[in-house]
Amino acid sequence: MPDSLVADPLPDPVSIQADAFDVAAEIGRVEAEHGGRAGAVVTFTGLCRDEGGRLKGLELEHYPGMAEAEIGRVVDEARARWPLQAVRVVHRHGLVAPGDGIVLVITASSHRVAAFEAATFLMDYLKTRAPFWKREHLADGTTGGWVEATEADDAAAERWT
Repeated sequence: MPDSLVADPLPDPVSIQADAFDVAAEIGRVEAEHGGRAGAVVTFTGLCRDEGGRLKGLELEHYPGMAEAEIGRVVDEARARWPLQAVRVVHRHGLVAPGDGIVLVITASSHRVAAFEAATFLMDYLKTRAPFWKREHLADGTTGGWVEATEADDAAAERWT
């Protein structure tokens, strides 16, 4: 990576922020952390959907401190399950517009299977058990209901127990 594109190393594997994240900069941080030891880097970016034009945005709430600690605990669990050289989880809060990133998960490992499985494990957790609350803001100006995990999300997460 050219010096002008090298990002600062990771201060912490978990960030919860209102601002949009820069995927390339985050990948650069993970690459700086693994220092060439990884043979695979898996990246997943979850985006806010417009639900067929029905949604103006998705509001995400969390308890600061508690959410970071809980996601950090699950990152530690992923590190215990798979031989990871680096992990990064970035989750947004506040109002996120359709097309914008909500969550970013990056895992680095010597081999692709571990990187893919760890990323999937982390996303299954984030979709079903992370301490976030999501509420729809509709295109007609009204506020919709709170969004729950789907049965499919719950079933996917069950395979890790």
